[in-house]
Amino acid sequence: MSRRTSFSRAAVTVAVVALAAAGCGKSSNEADSGSDKNSSGYTGKGIGLAYDIGGKGDQSFNDAAYAGFEQAEKEFKIGGRDIEPQDGESNADKVQRLEQLAKAGYNPVIGVGFVYGPAVKEVAAKFPKITFGIIDDETVKADNVADLVFHEEQASFLAGVAAAKATKKDHIGFIGGVDIPLIHKFEAGYEQGAKSVNPKIKIESQYLTETAQEGGFSSPDKGKDAANGQIEAGADVIYHAAGLSGQGVIQAAAEHKVWAVGVDSDQYEQKALAKYKDYILGSALKNVGGAVYELSKSVYEGKPLTGVQRGDLKSGGVGFADSNPKYKALTDVVSAVDKAKQEIIDGKVTVNTK
Repeated sequence: MSRRTSFSRAAVTVAVVALAAAGCGKSSNEADSGSDKNSSGYTGKGIGLAYDIGGKGDQSFNDAAYAGFEQAEKEFKIGGRDIEPQDGESNADKVQRLEQLAKAGYNPVIGVGFVYGPAVKEVAAKFPKITFGIIDDETVKADNVADLVFHEEQASFLAGVAAAKATKKDHIGFIGGVDIPLIHKFEAGYEQGAKSVNPKIKIESQYLTETAQEGGFSSPDKGKDAANGQIEAGADVIYHAAGLSGQGVIQAAAEHKVWAVGVDSDQYEQKALAKYKDYILGSALKNVGGAVYELSKSVYEGKPLTGVQRGDLKSGGVGFADSNPKYKALTDVVSAVDKAKQEIIDGKVTVNTK
């Protein structure tokens, strides 16, 4: 059944709450014992989740997916298995991982990240009765595949507005994990948002690697080195779209007592980043957890989502986290972000993707 949906605000709340437990739940080899059939008519073994580079515990992208996975397991009382990636793995390894989940009877089977695109395409064709999901990719077109994508640039626009209002030097930074079109969307929105506040603002921009295999999304040391360089150049607010590498960005910002802006998850709330949280201005949210939850729910209810499912500001699929009391105290920053959000929702502002 093909239908378009938004990632519900309820799922947003669920994902934020569940993230507190992400990274310390079941191991990737543990599977709950779900019944083969329950009152809803669901006959699968549970949810199969295959992580992107960096794996569970990144306090960002993968942990957001885990939050939705965990909530769906609990709410629907079904099983689940989540599997970690391996360093330097090939597409064949991803194919094998997804086939393993499908053969075991997990439904849906979800690949976390665009790197799963070719593998999802191949495996979904072999298992037409199982619903597959892929996050951050919309190139796989099949009757049993849901492309779970987002308007990342909209959340990044808000991050840019916040950064431009919070900087004391009119000098900010952006650090992308890998130099690819997906991360260009984050940079484009951030730059446009910042320049909507101050057209003359100076923006440092850097990508950690050319390819994911080089560790751009999984190397906190690379993130820290890049952030230190931007801070030394004069930036006093730095936004990262770098997955696990972003932990290094946040650490560097805290050590220099400047602002960092997180990504994907509300990084102010992440336990692993607690010692740095006072310097996390906010986070550009992408409701990956809500997407995982909604797809799992649709399969459980016997009405599986397929086709492109895109989250935006209007639906709550993306947003800007305001958990830090220090951010809330910056009333001019909050007001500017709220105004920008409403203008995007109302169609008065169209955010660039390049």
